[in-house]
Amino acid sequence: MLGEFGTERAGVPGAGSASAGSARAGAARVGAAGAGSADERDLRERVLHVLDSRNMLMADGVTTRFGQPAFRAVLPGREPERLMDATQPQRNLVACSYATPWTSGNACAEWIERAYARQGYGVVQGDAYRLFQDFCSRTDTAQLKVGMIVGVGRHPFGANGLCYGHVGLYVGDGLVRDSADERLRTSPLEAWLSVYGVMEQPRWGWLGGVALDQVRRV
Repeated sequence: MLGEFGTERAGVPGAGSASAGSARAGAARVGAAGAGSADERDLRERVLHVLDSRNMLMADGVTTRFGQPAFRAVLPGREPERLMDATQPQRNLVACSYATPWTSGNACAEWIERAYARQGYGVVQGDAYRLFQDFCSRTDTAQLKVGMIVGVGRHPFGANGLCYGHVGLYVGDGLVRDSADERLRTSPLEAWLSVYGVMEQPRWGWLGGVALDQVRRV
């Protein structure tokens, strides 16, 4: 679903070759310029356009047909953690996520679990729905930390989404990395939350309950 967005202008992943650097730069522009910026308005318009093309919008244009907000903006003062403010274990996990290869199919949970396991934080196994239910309890973006998983218990874009939902990894600077569309993607947080949150409120938390911002080893 996120693959329907353009790639370069605001860093939303599109077809194929968007680099993490271009996505990070676009998300940084959105975050730095504020809620009324041209970049954010452009992102909002494209999200609403895609949802409307999928018959996901109510007539008011701001609510999904499931009663959820169509665009989930990060409000001023509620920004999630930046990568530069994260601890070394958090940054190590982000680096490992970029080094962890795509697994197979749309195995979003397995890819995140592998990245965590490679950092020595134990083996957590479960599908996206299980990770969402067991470890995602927060909804305030100001509590979103680098290395947390972000998820929904269901979304309407395919049978797997309805059964298992979807999870991604927050890598800082307003970006989510995930395994979907037969590849790995890096997406602006607001786009990810809006697209996958059409049916229910996305939530986030630490995989396995391991708060990486409290881990002192490197």
